[in-house]
Amino acid sequence: MLTRRKMLALPLAASVLRGATVHRRCEEVRRFSVPEANQAVAADEEFLYGIGNHVIVKLDKKTGKQVSKWECENGKPLIHLDSGVVNEGVLYCAHSNFPGVPMVSSIEMWDAKSLRHTGSYSWGIYEGSATWIDLRDGYRYVTFAHYKLQSDEPTRDPRWTALVQFDSDWRRRQGWVYPEEVVSKLGQYSISGGVFAADRRLYCTGHDNPEVYVFGFPDGGSVLVHEDTFAIPMKGQGIALDPGDAGILYGIDRPAKEVIVTRVHES
Repeated sequence: MLTRRKMLALPLAASVLRGATVHRRCEEVRRFSVPEANQAVAADEEFLYGIGNHVIVKLDKKTGKQVSKWECENGKPLIHLDSGVVNEGVLYCAHSNFPGVPMVSSIEMWDAKSLRHTGSYSWGIYEGSATWIDLRDGYRYVTFAHYKLQSDEPTRDPRWTALVQFDSDWRRRQGWVYPEEVVSKLGQYSISGGVFAADRRLYCTGHDNPEVYVFGFPDGGSVLVHEDTFAIPMKGQGIALDPGDAGILYGIDRPAKEVIVTRVHES
């Protein structure tokens, strides 16, 4: 069993990296037309994965050309895929019954090479609506969102959105909430995308705002530390960093039905 000291290793390691303020800006590189990708994009060394509510398209990273596709009918069995990440040949996607209530969530898995659906881990009714997942140093991080919508739970709103750390057997280890100065900007929605940067900062997006929020882990307490916000040419939803080039950030433009490639510069 992991000790409390080991459980805290990643967040504390992230917090001690803080020093001089880092400012970021984002430069658009190119766009691909991907009508199916209305939720997110994931990336591995060779390919991109455009993610829709119940569809995934595999794309050549350089040309945007479709390589293969997976799809199911709405609700048979999937309803609302959100952000995804590729780790050791597996594409993991957060999934929920959004906008249904009570909110139920799962993590769905595909073989990235074949796009064959290979597994599912379900929480049923848990912390909220799963919106993004990333894996880092043997742990799994999932954000469970709450919304300020008429159809949502009347006693909860985006302030209840939480980032939860699990071990490799999906046992909960820790949890954090997002700071008020960011939550207050989310409107009716919540945190939709997130990914660990190379320096262990978290890059997160809302649902509509064309910006990325950069977080570190706190030295104490349960609130993530908001370190930076930078503009991006896409309005929220799921994002991905290129595993071969830490400066390349991918996202989507829902109205234009495009996947966007950008480069993040630090100063």
